[in-house]
Amino acid sequence: MPKKHKYKFRLFSAVLATVCIILVGDAVAPTAAIGNSQYFWWIIMLLGFFVPYGLISAELGTQYPSEGGMYTWVKKAFGPKWAGRVAWYYWVNYPLWIASLADLVTTIIMQMLGFEMTWPLILAIQVFYILLVSVLGVLRVSQSDVLSNVGAVAKFIFMAGLGALGIYVLFTQGTANPVNSFTDLLPLVENGHFSLTGLGFVSLIIFNMLGFEVVSTFSGDMENPKKEIPKAIIIGGILIAIFYLLPSFGIGVAIPLEELQTDTGLIASYETLLSIIGFSAGLAKAIVVVVGGLFIYTLIANIASWNFGVNSVIAYAAEDGTFPKSWSKRTKDGVPYVPSIWTCMVALIIAIGGIIAGQINEDISNLFWTFFSLSLVTLLLAYLPMFMAFIKLHKNGPAVKGGYWIEGGKFKMYAFGVIPFVLILIALFFTLFPEFNLEMFGYNWPLIVGACVAVIIGEILVWNMGRKTLNTGKKKKSQESTIISMR
Repeated sequence: MPKKHKYKFRLFSAVLATVCIILVGDAVAPTAAIGNSQYFWWIIMLLGFFVPYGLISAELGTQYPSEGGMYTWVKKAFGPKWAGRVAWYYWVNYPLWIASLADLVTTIIMQMLGFEMTWPLILAIQVFYILLVSVLGVLRVSQSDVLSNVGAVAKFIFMAGLGALGIYVLFTQGTANPVNSFTDLLPLVENGHFSLTGLGFVSLIIFNMLGFEVVSTFSGDMENPKKEIPKAIIIGGILIAIFYLLPSFGIGVAIPLEELQTDTGLIASYETLLSIIGFSAGLAKAIVVVVGGLFIYTLIANIASWNFGVNSVIAYAAEDGTFPKSWSKRTKDGVPYVPSIWTCMVALIIAIGGIIAGQINEDISNLFWTFFSLSLVTLLLAYLPMFMAFIKLHKNGPAVKGGYWIEGGKFKMYAFGVIPFVLILIALFFTLFPEFNLEMFGYNWPLIVGACVAVIIGEILVWNMGRKTLNTGKKKKSQESTIISMR
């Protein structure tokens, strides 16, 4: 178990850490690719997912405070096997996400500096990024709060800046994606006709909202987590909603939907908007370099903020036998460090393999989106049991005095648990099967195969955990029988 430590995490830092964790700049451009209907999608998902998810995280995080986060809650509700599945999906998405961000970092550097890098330089930068965020993973969140605080402020600056530029250009020059009719704003409508393909966008918006449960793992670093966790989630949630909509709007004003790149869209939008306003080439370039630098910094700070939460969940799972026992080892400050080592190694293998594959086959492009999509699917799988766990645990009544509690009766309880659960199922299905035709398998088969492999490995781990538990139980009974016979 974690050792006592002297570091404390204040509410202000908790709010900024919440923003730094959940507000992810790398997902802004993919979300903006939804088009003008994104605003209705945001409203739907804010009400149907964001609010219930945030309040559920606040309740479970204060009623069952633990650095194990979702793992602890699901274990209390459904036992170690389901908790083991949560831990596996929660972890396996992480090196995939880090590898996608490593690719994004090199893409941003080339875009903002205006030159193509050789593959050895790309490899060196990606390796450095992965090693850096892995080293930061062995710090408690309270030890690296300056990094997350500055990261949150950096996100505020470049996201608000993009939104402000978009608003100015809209009123002075117009938009690259005009709204020709009210149907252009409606979800599930494409070219004036009903279409289910838009449901694939649900996963992107949900991804932009995930991370509240990580805040609950900070409880050991807070003076009064029962009061501070709900406040951090509510205040942080409001800021996050505002600062997601601003840059998405700016991108929509700057770049025609058919020309938007999911990896470079944010930086390209700055370049376009500054050019439209009339900034000189030199000044625009300088601003883009600064913005690109801030963006890269946030990609470092964001992972650093997630590290402790992910590693804590995996350490708790290791103690139950889902992962090797060594994965539960901690530093003198109580931080699990073995998961960071394995995450680093797997992320390096993925990143290096992607670069080598790109050299062999030049048709392989946009590695960011390839790694990001599989990371997204596995992460969403980790969240499914959490909402059912909430329903079961909420029925049992409050576990502690003074913890946050969602009032409102059975209907509200089921609505808060079932609606986000269904939305995740929809997101998963339409991410894996975005179209209903055979051609879809021609371009989406790597994601489908990757998701199937992740599920199979996860079930093997859970089965192995159950076998170990059974053998341990038999061994214990045998020892008890031997002691009794000796008596």
